[in-house]
Amino acid sequence: LHLALQGAGRVVQGGSTITQQLAKLAFLTPARTLERKVQEMLLAFWLELRFEKAEILASYLNRAYFGAGAYGIATAARRYFGTTPARLTLAQSAMLAGLLRAPSQLAPTRHPDRARARAEVVLTAMVAAGRVEASAAAAARERPARVTGGDGTAWGGRFFADWVVNQTGPARDRTKDVEIVATLVPSLQLAAERALRAGLADHPGIEGGLVAMGLDGAVLAMAGGRSYARSQFNRVTQAARQPGSAFKIFVYLAALEAGRHPDDRVRDAPVTVGNWSPRNYNNVYRGEITLREAFARSSNSVAVRLVQDIGRGRVIRLAERLGITAELDDAPSLALGVSEVTLFDMTAALVAVANGGSPVLPYGYVEVRTRPEGTVWERTPAPRRDGLSASTIEAMRGLLGSVVNSGTGRRARLDGVQAFGKTGTTQDHRDAWFVGFAGDVVCGVWIGRDDSGPMDGVVGGGPPAEIWKAFMQEALAP
Repeated sequence: LHLALQGAGRVVQGGSTITQQLAKLAFLTPARTLERKVQEMLLAFWLELRFEKAEILASYLNRAYFGAGAYGIATAARRYFGTTPARLTLAQSAMLAGLLRAPSQLAPTRHPDRARARAEVVLTAMVAAGRVEASAAAAARERPARVTGGDGTAWGGRFFADWVVNQTGPARDRTKDVEIVATLVPSLQLAAERALRAGLADHPGIEGGLVAMGLDGAVLAMAGGRSYARSQFNRVTQAARQPGSAFKIFVYLAALEAGRHPDDRVRDAPVTVGNWSPRNYNNVYRGEITLREAFARSSNSVAVRLVQDIGRGRVIRLAERLGITAELDDAPSLALGVSEVTLFDMTAALVAVANGGSPVLPYGYVEVRTRPEGTVWERTPAPRRDGLSASTIEAMRGLLGSVVNSGTGRRARLDGVQAFGKTGTTQDHRDAWFVGFAGDVVCGVWIGRDDSGPMDGVVGGGPPAEIWKAFMQEALAP
């Protein structure tokens, strides 16, 4: 793309240089006045004195509008071609470069013929400028770029961007051009979107969400649904759903803190509390088993007995300590995850287990700055909160590992690295979850219907675990 812009020159930008275009985007209003034109020229001169040409071009590409709601080259590459800037072909680069002169009139989603014609003009200019061989340009003409992201899947990071903008507070209300230094990792964002789309491909009408965090709570990727273009509702941060057996993470953590051990023997048999008699999945009971097996098999009866034994208040306080912000129902059914929570909170709470016991406050940006003022806000580490003991963490990691190795989460197994996680499925299969971690990445996946309707036999150890695995394999790849 850099070659396309350099070769095409004013064919791309009309009467203004790229430096002048950057000056307009970064510092000036759209007003067409003589005063603004003089300011533009002075700013362009200042930019060229201060920055290298490559820096100017990169800054311009990150701000420019490419049509169809795509601001910045990364968004445009995803919006039109479902790829990253580094992987653009010559034909795709020529088409994107050609859009800059009149993005709305040339956008290939609405005007494919115009976009292709403009790309040919750019290719001709590139050959004339010596930026590309005539044979390469001819090959690009023979196989022109085609839009592959027009189904709405190319809105990379938009759920994350909306969430971050809502978090920045007064900084976003400034009249100056605000730059937010975010925690999003583009490669992980693409992996998240791919994994979610692929995992839901055979499940029409079912939605989902995926969020990944680092060990300090930095949000690395966020896919709030199948398609941002079709629905901007963020199922990671906004959807409050029952976590089902995924909530047993807190039940067992509280039990471990109360002195229980994974090898303690417990009774997996029908249980009744008052007039409530919960059942195990498929009504299967295993008699006397260890806590480790009970967790791996996601026994409901054992979880209910544990909560009755250690007290619901202990479980609620621990969940809140780790970051659950929803109000939890102080009832016997607490053990089975009937209180609605967000995927965001569930994933953030698990970070404390992954990082050795320290609860975190998730964050999506580290700095806010403006060109005239510089840094106007910078993140400082959150105060340390009451955490989990090393012995509790060690035991909990063993329980979470058993879920993946021999329990309900076997489909989340990773090649060459130990995975830790927990499945969750709610009544009538209305919600299915998998939350877990491996290496230095913590990831949560939820799927379900937006109207809370039942799914046909879908469980947390099925599609959610498979989506989690697909993402984590890319996230942890060397």
